[in-house]
Amino acid sequence: MKKLKIVTIGGGSSYTPELIDGFIKRYDELPVTDYYLLDIEEGKEKLEIVGKLAQRMVKEAGIPMNIHLSLDRAEALKDADFVTTQLRVGFLDARINDEKIPLKYGVLGQETTGPGGFMKAQRTIPVLLDICRDMEKYCPDAWLINFTNPAGIVTEAITRHSNIKSIGICSGANSMLMDIAKAYEVEKKDVYARIMGLNHLIFADQIFIKGEDYTDDFMAKLAQGSASNSLKNIPDIGFSSRFAKALHMYPISYLKYFFLTREMVEAAQIDASTKGTRGEQTREIEHRLFELYQDEHLSHKPKELEKRGGAWYSDTACSIISSIFNDKKEIHVVNTVNNGATPDLPDHVTLETNAVIDRNGAHPLAYGRLPVKIRGLIQSVKAYEELTVEAAVTGDYSTALMALTINPLVPSATLAEKILDEYLEVNQRYLPQYHSKS
Repeated sequence: MKKLKIVTIGGGSSYTPELIDGFIKRYDELPVTDYYLLDIEEGKEKLEIVGKLAQRMVKEAGIPMNIHLSLDRAEALKDADFVTTQLRVGFLDARINDEKIPLKYGVLGQETTGPGGFMKAQRTIPVLLDICRDMEKYCPDAWLINFTNPAGIVTEAITRHSNIKSIGICSGANSMLMDIAKAYEVEKKDVYARIMGLNHLIFADQIFIKGEDYTDDFMAKLAQGSASNSLKNIPDIGFSSRFAKALHMYPISYLKYFFLTREMVEAAQIDASTKGTRGEQTREIEHRLFELYQDEHLSHKPKELEKRGGAWYSDTACSIISSIFNDKKEIHVVNTVNNGATPDLPDHVTLETNAVIDRNGAHPLAYGRLPVKIRGLIQSVKAYEELTVEAAVTGDYSTALMALTINPLVPSATLAEKILDEYLEVNQRYLPQYHSKS
């Protein structure tokens, strides 16, 4: 049997047990012989803790999967078949800055949407492209499965500036499918939803249960409030029934930031002054998780991990890897190049949609023109994403300022400039591309 080597970059992440659990469950179809958890020196302590838990999980499962812990990127990447990324440049402290700085100006502070997503991309894209260069050297035929946020923007950067085969993944669409399944008391495999849009900006306009069209029925449930999609990391503020009827599409929870901007900013400001930003809350959750992970008797993924957000992450990542490895031709929702899926976006840009996944990667299913009611929003956010990638690669201040200014969640160029200046100041150590310009 062929040896199967998988590398997870950001191996010390609290998410790692989620992935290990997914590969254990799929060992019959994904016989991983060597699994490398790779991290950086600053993440060594967490890597040791998570790595030992991973080794206990594999031992408990009784499968011959070797878990390796490494700080050496070349060693880990050499001859890898799949590389997954779940890294956070600047750790949670940087995320908390991303959230707090815009909130001072009455602008959304969030990890992936609005200014926070922009800043995370500026730190992340150069690191990911550096990883891609090493992959080109040590494992040029490997697949890069990126879960690092902002997943759509990062995937855009990789497809434009690297030759590595890559697919971007997000658990958001899977959460939507699970919520649809829950509403009808069926399994997720019984649900098909046609997805259109961008990462964290997707809509389902058709919903089928066991091959039957339930679109109108489910949209009615949304309007009545008997079905929802509230991700754990997003305030549970609902749309009015009139708006839900008018939209007549199933939006991921992140769309609240665009359709209920004022309400969501107010909720974020209240949270920041009471229980802390989501990043601060996550830091507490992670602290508790790593205390659990150190228990030498723990040999499974703890239930508490669900509070971290990103539920169905392993299900998303492992099933897509299996579909490539086994040439399954399954349909998954992924971030991939448009290639004609819709004529309302350039062919070369990254979008999030249903795609057939086989050994050659993702083949998006065409859905045609975007409905007018969502077309403008998607196109304007895509333009922001393209400029965000350009800014991250070039370190050009003017490009960065324009990216932030045209983001629909930033209300003025004046505020964009103030937020950008503060961001660049507190993130100096993570932005070498900008320093070289000064």
